[in-house]
Amino acid sequence: MIVQDIGVALDGDVGPAVDAFLGSLAGDPRILALGEPTHHVETFPLLRNQIFQHLVEHHGYRSIAIESGCLAGLVVNSYVVDGIGSFEDVMRDGFSHEFGKFESSRALVRWMREYNENHPEPIRFFGFDGPFEVAYAESPRQAITELNAYLGSPYTVDSLLFEDERWTNPEVIMDPTKSVGSSDEVKQLRLIVDHLRGRLTEQTPQLVALSRDDWWRARLFGRTATALLRYHEGMAVDSPDRISYLLGIRDGLMAENLKAITEYGKTFVFAHNSHLQRRKSSMNFAGAHQEWWSAGAIVSAELREEYVFIATAMGTAPNPNIGAPQPGTLEGVLDALPGDYLLNSADVDVTGLERRKTDNFAYAPLDPTHVRETDGIVFIKTVPQLYG
Repeated sequence: MIVQDIGVALDGDVGPAVDAFLGSLAGDPRILALGEPTHHVETFPLLRNQIFQHLVEHHGYRSIAIESGCLAGLVVNSYVVDGIGSFEDVMRDGFSHEFGKFESSRALVRWMREYNENHPEPIRFFGFDGPFEVAYAESPRQAITELNAYLGSPYTVDSLLFEDERWTNPEVIMDPTKSVGSSDEVKQLRLIVDHLRGRLTEQTPQLVALSRDDWWRARLFGRTATALLRYHEGMAVDSPDRISYLLGIRDGLMAENLKAITEYGKTFVFAHNSHLQRRKSSMNFAGAHQEWWSAGAIVSAELREEYVFIATAMGTAPNPNIGAPQPGTLEGVLDALPGDYLLNSADVDVTGLERRKTDNFAYAPLDPTHVRETDGIVFIKTVPQLYG
């Protein structure tokens, strides 16, 4: 088994392990994806920061995309590229899922801004998740009004958009009758957004000549508006497949965003393993087993070897409270090796291994049956107790 020390300590050097891993690949990936097994554990995004810095400085990577809201991410990108806004406002407004409160996020934004102040070609920050939370989806107001304004405001949309509280009602996730998704207003908005996106395509040469960045943002608003309206329509449907359908919309938008982000160059992606894996994702939610294709599965099917996925696994962690892995599991085998490391998945024998059992729903162990469709594995033996 070929193992490279990942140097996960905060002052460690991930460079040799990353170089060795990339050197083992058949080609140069357009997207290098790093998963994490759980959110809000600082070890994993701190490692993300180290790897991204090395990729920028030694492998020509031009952007990072994280599992945070794509519209909020525009705030961060304006700051790191052009210095627009104050640091504290950016950390408050530029992240979803509470990621802006973590020191790892603050360190990433500081480093990117400092890098861009000293280099002529900027590196860019992107959120690639949609404006979705567990219990609700946001209003499409920003996406629709921004796209409409970009194209000269050909439509009157304010009267169709309701107050934001009706869109974000958290009761809707369990009660479809409370959704606005079946309303005539949503149907009209779907048609308007379709026409706006058509205009965006038809006018591409002129719009790109004016500003490729503005054209890119407008396409983001169009994708997001369509996904949000589809999501709200789906929330209004009482069906056994309702949750799986909604999860598929979310990851579908993630995939579209990732492909668009690569227009700025090679991209490093960081998200939960379940959003980046090549197999179908699954979870138990609302009393049923849900399955859907992840963003990684979608992008990998299109980009093939230009998409590379490294999953992260862990041994023991005080927070979340995860004890030592059981023998006969993938993590149990990995835990027997010394240190923290990055290895090629092809070097792992998963014969007869079972998936690790846990009662902690915030943590997702790796599935041994997925290893053959994973390019690499980072294993952290003991996760230190770090907080945001």
